[in-house]
Amino acid sequence: MACGSCGVLKREIPRGEIIVVESAVRDEGTSFHYLAPSREISVDRRVIEIIESTLRELSIPYIKGKTWTTDAFYRETKKIVKRRIDEGCITVEMEASALMAVSRFRDVVFGQLLSSGDDVSGEEWDRRFHPEASSHKERVFWAALECCLRL
Repeated sequence: MACGSCGVLKREIPRGEIIVVESAVRDEGTSFHYLAPSREISVDRRVIEIIESTLRELSIPYIKGKTWTTDAFYRETKKIVKRRIDEGCITVEMEASALMAVSRFRDVVFGQLLSSGDDVSGEEWDRRFHPEASSHKERVFWAALECCLRL
């Protein structure tokens, strides 16, 4: 189980929202060293079901979706962001597809929770500063730990 933060590609996703990663667009280099090339990689449905039941049991609100994994710093250009939105991505981060590939290569069950942060979907970057950002990160950590205990 992994937890982390992400940028959002949909302005309506509030800061601090927990996102259950269902799949990822592979736009980084690491995953291709572990699995044959493909456009996307998905989390095992059984893992998603366990994560969802855990979050529901704990009354933790969440959304599910596809993320865009990129290892290119500051390359969320308007053109590429639009392409990823058109592909169904709701977030952007830097490790999900690589972690999914390594876990599949090693035959380890894997899931990931993200906490939403900045918004890269608009004309200009919106940092969406929130004084409680550290508590959002702590909340996603404890939620991921609870999910991990049930995998």
